[in-house]
Amino acid sequence: QVHLVESGGGLVQAGGSLRLSCAASGRTSITAAMSWFRRAPGKEREFVASIVWNEDRTYYAEPVKGRFTISTDNVRNTIYLQMNNLKPEDTATYYCAARATNRVEYDYWGQGTQVTVSS
Repeated sequence: QVHLVESGGGLVQAGGSLRLSCAASGRTSITAAMSWFRRAPGKEREFVASIVWNEDRTYYAEPVKGRFTISTDNVRNTIYLQMNNLKPEDTATYYCAARATNRVEYDYWGQGTQVTVSS
């Protein structure tokens, strides 16, 4: 099992910045990728960004490209999401997720952290 805990959410004005953190514990060696997703009120959950270990690459959803940056610490036990130039439409609950090797689905999820951007 992999246990994920997010932190860093809050209330910020449009144009401001926040940094989310996701601490992973347990069998982290089985993870092939870690990602951020978000769910806004009344909307489906959507992909935000991911980092894939064996590719050493990052991926971003179009709405956040150029504004958000996903990164990790040296031991890959924590991932971050630096969010700059935040917009009201970024308001959502943000979830960290981990995908195990040879899996397509994300099996491990954090509890979520709320980000609210005021206009």
